[in-house]
Parts: sequence; structure tokens; C-alpha cells
Amino acid sequence: MIDLTGRTAIVTGAGGGLGRAHALLLAQRGAKVVVNDLGDGAERVVDEIRAAGGQARAALCSVTDAEAVQAMADATLADWGRIDILVNNAGILRDKSFAKMDLADFRLVLDVHVMGAVHCTKAVWEAMRAQGYGRIVMTTLCSGLYGNFGQANYAAAKMALVGMMQTLGIEGAKHDIRVNCLAPTGATRMMEGILPPEQLSKFKPELVSPAVLALVSDDAPNRAILSAGAGSFELVQLTMTQGITLGEAATAEAILAQWQALADRNGALVPETGFDQARHELHKGGFHFEA
Repeated sequence: MIDLTGRTAIVTGAGGGLGRAHALLLAQRGAKVVVNDLGDGAERVVDEIRAAGGQARAALCSVTDAEAVQAMADATLADWGRIDILVNNAGILRDKSFAKMDLADFRLVLDVHVMGAVHCTKAVWEAMRAQGYGRIVMTTLCSGLYGNFGQANYAAAKMALVGMMQTLGIEGAKHDIRVNCLAPTGATRMMEGILPPEQLSKFKPELVSPAVLALVSDDAPNRAILSAGAGSFELVQLTMTQGITLGEAATAEAILAQWQALADRNGALVPETGFDQARHELHKGGFHFEA
């Protein structure tokens, strides 16, 4: 059993939907939980946790407000002494085809998803480094990983979080700060109207939260992208094919002519860092990579 007794967690956007389910499960496993959201939803979730015998407090602020987010983290440290877990769940939708999308809506989605996660992660990062322990979950989505019509802003934001997760997972490793991504499918307000009710009912938020618990446990992986929905779980990996080697004679025409070989997934790699691309390319050309 994963026991979070003695751990302190912050869950953003936790007044309903996925965030609520995450907060309730972490509290059930013993964590003290800061329930962040706007409005009275956060207070209701806090009441649920306390009624079940858990410890929780509400933090009513927008993740776009860096000062308010820092104040939330500071208050948590002052009252509970540590921050072990951060689940970056807060988000919004502003769906339209790119041709019809206002730039203001594009910026707003990036601000909430990307800068919101930046603000929250920055606010807890030094505390996690100092205590030599941290578990951070970014919330990506299929829109970012694979694309969805009418969600260029959302997709850009969600893929940006994957890149941030990869780098922070590298930087935090020596302090036992493990950073992962969750790619959920949950029956939340964001999903209404996208799927028919009978299908939507299969995607209960409570069936996603076990993935979060796994990613914030002592035995959590680092730099994983775990998808979850309807009780199903998959590992998403960003791979690179073995590719082709054209050397100094490389031309665009040659690339297109050998596209099938270029796209062959046999022997595909999962690079550990960005340098692995250069290492792979030099190795294929008969050179030894130095970095």
C-alpha cells in the first residue's frame, strides 16, 4: 500500500473534476492536501476531506498569479513544514479552429496551462531541493501529444509541459525530485459535448487518480508520460527512428526518396536527453560524440 502519511501535497484546479478526485485520493492515503482553485469548489473539497478524517486547506487563487501562488506555497511551508507533492492540474479550454481563434485566447490558454505550471513549480522547487525530495506531476493531454482539431492553443500548451517535465526531471534527479506527466481522459466539464453520455460515463475522474498516486509515490518513475482513462493505463514514449545517413551528399530530394526507410520504426530509440540525437547522428556517421 502506498502510504502518504507525513507528506504534504498541493493540487491545483482541485475544486472539481479530475483535481477533486486527485485531492481526495491523496488525502485518503494520508497526505495533507492544499486544494487550490477559484470559487467555493475548493472549500467543498476541503470539507469532504476533513469529513473523512483527513487534513486539508483551501488556497483560492489563480495559478496565473505568481505572487499569490508563492504566498500559497509559503503558507503551506509555514503551517505544515514541507511540500512533497505538486499536481499541476489547473486548466481551461478556448477551442476554435486556428483560422477563427483570437490571439488573446491563444495567450490565455498558454498562460494558464504553461505559466500556471511554471509559477507553481517554481514556488515549491527550492523547498523540494532543500529537503531532498519532491514529486511533481504535469498534466499533458492527447491534444498535445497527437493533435486535435480546434485545439492549437491547448495542444501547444500541453506539449510545452512535456518539454518542461523532461528537463526538470533531469535537473531535479540529484535531489530526488521526480517529475512526470499525466495524460488523462476524464468525464469533466471540459469533455461535455465531445462524447455521447453513455461513453462519457466510462471516463470517471476517479479512474484516473490512481495514476497520479503512482506518480507521486516514493517508488515513482522519473520523466514518464502516463496516460489514463476508463481504468486503462498506457505509457507514452517519444521515440526516434534509426533513420538514414546521407552524409555530405544530403539533399531534400534524397530525404523524400527514402522516406519509407526514414520512417521505419524497427530499432526505434527513446533518447534519454536531447544530446542523444546528436550522439546518434554522429555515431551513424562513424564519429564518437564528445560532450
